[in-house]
Amino acid sequence: MDWPLLLLSFFSVIVVLLMTGLPIAFVFMLVTAGGALTLWGGAPGMELVVLNMQTALSTFTLLAIVEFTLMGMVIFHSGMGTTMLRVLGDWLGSIPGRLSILGIAFATLFATMSGSSLASSTVMATVLTPEMEKQGYKKPMSLGPILGGGGLAMMIPPSGLAIILAAIAKISVAKILIGGAIPGLMLAALYMIYIVTRAAIQKDLAPAYAVERPPLPRRVYETLVYVVPLGLIVFLTLGLIFLGVATPSQSAVTGALGAFILAGLYGKLDWNLVMVSLRGTVRVSTMILMIFASSATFSQIMAFAGITRGLSGFVAGLDVAPIMIIIGMMIVVLILGMIMEVVTIFMVTIPIFLPVVIALGYDPVWFGLLMLLNAEMALTSPPFGTSLFAVKAAAPPDTTMRDVYVSALPFLACDLVVLVLLIAFPGIALWLPNML
Repeated sequence: MDWPLLLLSFFSVIVVLLMTGLPIAFVFMLVTAGGALTLWGGAPGMELVVLNMQTALSTFTLLAIVEFTLMGMVIFHSGMGTTMLRVLGDWLGSIPGRLSILGIAFATLFATMSGSSLASSTVMATVLTPEMEKQGYKKPMSLGPILGGGGLAMMIPPSGLAIILAAIAKISVAKILIGGAIPGLMLAALYMIYIVTRAAIQKDLAPAYAVERPPLPRRVYETLVYVVPLGLIVFLTLGLIFLGVATPSQSAVTGALGAFILAGLYGKLDWNLVMVSLRGTVRVSTMILMIFASSATFSQIMAFAGITRGLSGFVAGLDVAPIMIIIGMMIVVLILGMIMEVVTIFMVTIPIFLPVVIALGYDPVWFGLLMLLNAEMALTSPPFGTSLFAVKAAAPPDTTMRDVYVSALPFLACDLVVLVLLIAFPGIALWLPNML
């Protein structure tokens, strides 16, 4: 069978299985097993699948996924993250759009901890939106920040999804983590500029309300006690990687240990916290590792079938500018985001796209950061972005799909600005990774 028919067959089977509601991990294991049985010949093919999975899961880099997840679970379940956001909220005072800015911070924190934009969007729509509307906030200022926060969580390190992407693409985990910092900060700045500007112009969207600000000495004290220590944990993760003192896996372990020590110093460390954090870590990490276990074999099957080589040759022979091919890939990811979760998109597209990107002479780390941002944009793009429906389902009953669409568009515009800048000026994404 020619490679285009094989590619269409693989993609069709994946889509059909996903539409049945089968978990992503099992979908890719079934597709991988089916491909191995068909192309590699029965029992020997299945033996190779098992060996590939064992080899894939023996990769030391994957420890970073588990430890970063554990670190996030401890920070979340101990209440340290919530306390930090409350302290930061005290500094904002009565700034226009105050709750919307805090909404972005909350959404980012939850998305980072959960590893799923859909899960975090659902939780935040349930928890934050009623409080915002109680204070008179209109839909664009209550729903939009929740949708926008997912984009920040994809980019700002430590991002679990960035580690997954790096592991699937076999590129530097350290570079992809560090590389997301500047684009993530650009996104955060654009979001906040938009919120403050629009809230100042259209005061009815985010009405001002009385905020009891603690005295300055108390705010300084709480910042030193509750915010600065969490900043030290960030240093234990990203700072050690950037300085070359530790690998991502080692820094993730250091960060998790720091989270436990900090929880103990705050008097939050008990048996219940340990068990809740471990259960959450096992639940999230198991699904991620099951997906990754099948990714190595899936990539090999694609190469064995001639799909990777055929597609790379086809694209290289197109009479268009290479950057147009990259833009075409971004459009494909946007479309896939309407029916798939982010990890699924990575599993389907990276084995196909990355050889083409390398053949065109582009930096894989730069392309990985484009994929991270673009995949999140896909989940919040009208009319079928899956995060839109998750927020609609969890939002107050009077929320319509039109409200969700309108709320998402300004934040998508901010994402698009950063995406265009990253495509036009790759140095934005590669400056920090090249310093490693």
